[in-house]
Amino acid sequence: MSYLTIALTKGRLAYKTLGLLEQVGITCDEMKDESSRKLIFTNEDLGVRFFLAKANDVPTYVEYGAADMGICGKDTILEEGRKLYEVIDLGFGRCRMCVCGPGSAKELLRHHELIRVATKYPGIAKDYFYNKKHQTVEIIKLNGSIELAPLVGLSEVIVDIVETGSTLRENGLTVLEEICDLSARVIVNQVSMKRENQRVTKLIRDLKTVLQEERL
Repeated sequence: MSYLTIALTKGRLAYKTLGLLEQVGITCDEMKDESSRKLIFTNEDLGVRFFLAKANDVPTYVEYGAADMGICGKDTILEEGRKLYEVIDLGFGRCRMCVCGPGSAKELLRHHELIRVATKYPGIAKDYFYNKKHQTVEIIKLNGSIELAPLVGLSEVIVDIVETGSTLRENGLTVLEEICDLSARVIVNQVSMKRENQRVTKLIRDLKTVLQEERL
């Protein structure tokens, strides 16, 4: 029997996902060994294989078939723009992608002025401003603390993930516009959906059942 390979996002999301998978009978004791330096973890009895990857790489592994399935945030799926199936909203890790900045920037957005936008998510920002708002902007890609950009005059606004909004408030910034809701999602390789249809659809069905029971 061939392995069903699942790519997990490193960190909190992986542990949360493993807890959910255990509820549908898919376990991997190897992954609980925090001292392990292994890259691939296998449950031979179930024919399931896991590996951990950086969030941005999970959709790439899934699109190219190195993983049959993957779990990552909706922000990563939107930013990477890979060809795959998004099949379940797991509901955890909920947050929002927003346009943020000082209150004074609200008028610039309202009047569609040419502004600079700093973000870790240039793909999402470009799609929002160009295709949804039809506003021409200059997008500046940053990797660190995005909130710093409007404070030092690098940009008028930022596009970033907002959970509680406390970091924004501490720096005199606010949510100006909401782009979309985000949460953890299950993604599937397009070929695997056909080739491993029975195993993939059973896992999807089992996960949906557990999620529905938790919401009751």
